[in-house]
Amino acid sequence: MNNSTPQTLFRNDFLGEEYRVFKHRSGLSIYVFPKKMTATYAIFGTKYGSIHNSFRVGDTAESVTVPDGIAHFLEHKLFTAEDGSDAFERFSEYGADANAYTSFNKTCYLFSCTDRFEDSLRELLSFVTHPYFTEESVRSEVGIISEEIRMYDDNPSDRCFYGMLEAMYHTHSIRRNICGSVESISQITPELLYRCYHTFYRLSNMALVVCGDVSDEAVLRIADEVLPSEPEQETPVVCTNENDTEPTKVLMPYFEQQMQVSKPIFNIGIKDTDIPADGRERQKKDAAMAILDEMLFSRAGEIYNDLLDRDLISPALSYGYTISESSAYNSIAGEADDPKSVLCEIQKHIARIREKGLSPEDFVRGKRVMYAEFVKSFDSTDSIANNLFSFLCEDAELLSYAEILEEITFPEVCHLFEHAFDEEKIALSVVLPLKENT
Repeated sequence: MNNSTPQTLFRNDFLGEEYRVFKHRSGLSIYVFPKKMTATYAIFGTKYGSIHNSFRVGDTAESVTVPDGIAHFLEHKLFTAEDGSDAFERFSEYGADANAYTSFNKTCYLFSCTDRFEDSLRELLSFVTHPYFTEESVRSEVGIISEEIRMYDDNPSDRCFYGMLEAMYHTHSIRRNICGSVESISQITPELLYRCYHTFYRLSNMALVVCGDVSDEAVLRIADEVLPSEPEQETPVVCTNENDTEPTKVLMPYFEQQMQVSKPIFNIGIKDTDIPADGRERQKKDAAMAILDEMLFSRAGEIYNDLLDRDLISPALSYGYTISESSAYNSIAGEADDPKSVLCEIQKHIARIREKGLSPEDFVRGKRVMYAEFVKSFDSTDSIANNLFSFLCEDAELLSYAEILEEITFPEVCHLFEHAFDEEKIALSVVLPLKENT
């Protein structure tokens, strides 16, 4: 057969879901998740994001620091080939919908299609593995991405979110915009792009995830056609773990901006520096915090209805916990005339619960809600592929999340609650309407 060997079959009998992992001869890990659906979805990604801007390659003690936004810049530039053609055009010819994104800890290139899957997969693997950068093309891209940065800078929701990160974190690079700044991207050169590409776009640092009505053989055959026949020589890469020196307290408890909004918006950030080193343990903490958030802030809960009944918030209140290898935080976002009062009421609510204790009934409800959301995520190929790639970037396994949810106990959630909302770890970011000139 192909020059790839099945490493592992992952299966969850209760969910009725399974996927297979192959180690390709090039060193690339290939995940094939069979799903009888109309659309097939593929992600070719690398464990390289905006926070990885300081690293050391090999045994050298010298650390390399690159401009903020270079991972996102690199994502943009890979779509253009040496002959000047654009990968988007070829995907369009195949009837596929292609895209890419850069996050704090990963970069993903993807497509969705209902036909000509093999052509699209061949294109995906080809353009990502053939970088081409010139001085002229880089200068041209600086102008394009500068406009994108200005657009994000004019978006109140984005500015409020990054204001929260800037208030919470002292030094961690998560506090800086994924796109970088107009000033930082102006320092990017072809040489720096190639350096980052060859450091982080090693196939052993990447993964291909395919979800849909496709066969293992078809995926592996295209991989054999496009990818090298031998693995690259491994050179250790050590990224600066900025969480090692990040203080537990927030940098500032309050961060305010003024923009064109009709009503103030807010992001409350609760910083967490107690991050498990083990991927499965991070996954378990993520699940437990998700249950806790559902217990505290859901629309069925006391605080949400109290704030809404008193007209302190608008109906759209969002919340969630985010954890990765080097950073973690809880967040609550919404719209309110007086965001400081909202934070004050939330803190009072948490203080009352500390006195009387969490409700076992709310725990059961929260657990059921999270389990239902997890099961629902298997209804689409894009959700499956994106979740699978996100889990593997955190050294975690997707299907075991159901077991982890089942394992979580009420005392464990109570223990998390006791340490999750310290006042010195809370930052409030607010975007207020522009003041009229008087």
